[in-house]
Amino acid sequence: MQAGETLPSRDDVMGWLAEVPDPEIPVVSVVDLGIVRDVAFEDDTLVVTITPTYSGCPATSVIAFEIETAIRRRGVEKLRLENQLSPPWSTDWIGPAAREKLRQYGIAPPIDGTAADGKRVARLLGEGNAKVECPRCGSANTAEVSRFGSTPCKAAWRCNDCLEPFDYFKCI
Repeated sequence: MQAGETLPSRDDVMGWLAEVPDPEIPVVSVVDLGIVRDVAFEDDTLVVTITPTYSGCPATSVIAFEIETAIRRRGVEKLRLENQLSPPWSTDWIGPAAREKLRQYGIAPPIDGTAADGKRVARLLGEGNAKVECPRCGSANTAEVSRFGSTPCKAAWRCNDCLEPFDYFKCI
């Protein structure tokens, strides 16, 4: 920003960041996933606080770079990115609209902590009888093929009705 220019609003900045796609799942943004925790100004410096999906996520540096690029492209020169690790990121931060975007893209969204069976801990450990619906046909007649999918945050599943393989975004 040049001297004398008005600082952008928080809503402006969040709007810019809502256009930054997740590098591993480009149908959702870093805002959709809940990675952007806060946006605030400290004097004339924009501080963007982000929480990686997990500490070893290989996309973390790309996400930071894309966030910085999106903001600097709007003319913001004084910028600081901060990582906040506590509380840790959770799939519960993925909102309903983002979950639907995942489903439309062919990825089964995570079963969150408000699921009717209330067995979140079992799901976190890969145990229990999670009913993961096929994002293609909607059937719950599915089976986990591998706990490890196309990225560390996803597991490989198969629909027993339509026979299509699909990724399931693991509950974290």
